[in-house]
Amino acid sequence: MKNLIILLTISVAFISCTVTEKPQFVGVENIKVLGASSKLITVTADALFINPNDIGGELQTDEIKVFINDNEMATVSTETFEVPAKKEFSIPLKTKVPTDSIFSDKSIGGLIGSLFSEKVKVQYKGDINYKVFGFSHAYTVDVTEDVKIKF
Repeated sequence: MKNLIILLTISVAFISCTVTEKPQFVGVENIKVLGASSKLITVTADALFINPNDIGGELQTDEIKVFINDNEMATVSTETFEVPAKKEFSIPLKTKVPTDSIFSDKSIGGLIGSLFSEKVKVQYKGDINYKVFGFSHAYTVDVTEDVKIKF
């Protein structure tokens, strides 16, 4: 009888928790060039989410590609990110782009234009994967923004 009461209590607690919805992907914001040196350009952004569930989960980027002036320059892969329950949260997307890849033949025209305008076109493209209790969902990220360069 005692085991039945404990089992029933655990079942009621588990059933009352909301796990039916996946977190909402709000979008990518705050794309900016964090720093620029002679060897590296650091580009950052925040992927924003809202989790309506009583239980968290895990999010992981799946090699989000970073394009600068329409040329693929780097990828963002992060460690698994723990999703908080019933909260708004963001995942930082940070990458370092070697400046020698920007000076290649295929991107020199766009780079010269960027130096004069002090802006670069930055695009994040790829997937962020959510997992909880064997359920998974992929969020597609494809956002482009003109970002001011600060040397």
